[in-house]
Amino acid sequence: MASVNKVIIVGNLGADPETRYLPSGDAVTSIRVATTDRYKDKQSGEMKEATEWHSISFFAKLAEIAGQYLRKGSQVYVEGSLRTRKYTDKNGVEKYATDIRADSMQMLGSRQGMGGSAEDGGGGGYAPRQSAPPARPAAAPAQRPAPAPANKPAASSFDDMDDDIPF
Repeated sequence: MASVNKVIIVGNLGADPETRYLPSGDAVTSIRVATTDRYKDKQSGEMKEATEWHSISFFAKLAEIAGQYLRKGSQVYVEGSLRTRKYTDKNGVEKYATDIRADSMQMLGSRQGMGGSAEDGGGGGYAPRQSAPPARPAAAPAQRPAPAPANKPAASSFDDMDDDIPF
């Protein structure tokens, strides 16, 4: 039987990304992303929030991109898989941590500058665009086909119906 290990996270970075390099030269970037659920408490009727923090690791080229463009407050969409690792803390106690190994990432939110300022709603993460988009060339005017000779039947076309439309 097949199995699936897939995670999708959409949330905001709690701090700037941390990038380091492996002995092989490959980049590894780590981020912490917050996701928040909002719900109405059944007892009191008031709105409550529950925030979860997710540790996410990017590798190779994706790590370089994440390290360069993401900033604290950036909204991000990440797809990946769960990885559980075992480690020993400084007191000698064995512990487990479950992280997300990112396979793909998309920066969301505002493109208005870096870092998510109050003016742009805190969704930064994109470098501002430096130049205007290139102008599109003007389209050539459409040419109507020449009318069919009188001795040949005209080919069916929508151009022939222009005169029949009352508006």
